[in-house]
Amino acid sequence: MIDIFHRLLDRYSNQNWWPADTKDEIVIGAVLTQNTAWRNVERAIENLKRSNLCSLDGINSADIDVLKENIKPAGFFNQKASYLKNIAAFFCQHGGFDGLNRLDTARLRKMLLSVKGIGKETADSILLYVFDRPIFVVDAYTKRLLKRHGIAHEAEYDQIQRIFMENLPCDVGLFKEYHALIVRNAKEFCKTRPDCSGCPLEGLL
Repeated sequence: MIDIFHRLLDRYSNQNWWPADTKDEIVIGAVLTQNTAWRNVERAIENLKRSNLCSLDGINSADIDVLKENIKPAGFFNQKASYLKNIAAFFCQHGGFDGLNRLDTARLRKMLLSVKGIGKETADSILLYVFDRPIFVVDAYTKRLLKRHGIAHEAEYDQIQRIFMENLPCDVGLFKEYHALIVRNAKEFCKTRPDCSGCPLEGLL
């Protein structure tokens, strides 16, 4: 697994992901990016910033119809508005970032997953990028990469996560960068219809 990382890093260099100005923005982006492209999330985030709603406190107090209107570019805006309200209330009820950061990773993950609208990928994104917990985020691009290179076929989220975490150093920075590099390579080469010629992982099979 580390060979894949180094091949991607050599090609693309550091991605410095997650692109956000605040921890609040990372949480919001992690919810908005469900089932949509990042460019759509960026448009929704821009709307929220213009409306002074790009914070968990702002979302918590916002009228839900106003919130829906702002996040329309991210799609599924009715559901996502409710999910944003849920996660904002969750942080408020548990003492915000400082209060939640006192919890161990397993407990915090379980609590995040109890919030309606927060699945494993979203919870792990929050854990890794907001709380700097060493947990690998698995997304559709990650699953595609492992399947196409014969590393895992039709594996579940937890199985794929273990493949990475059991075969890599337990390092937050590495996990962040690896995840970002997989996304970058998926956009460049490992698309829905793969363009394998020139891919940094060409010949890995």
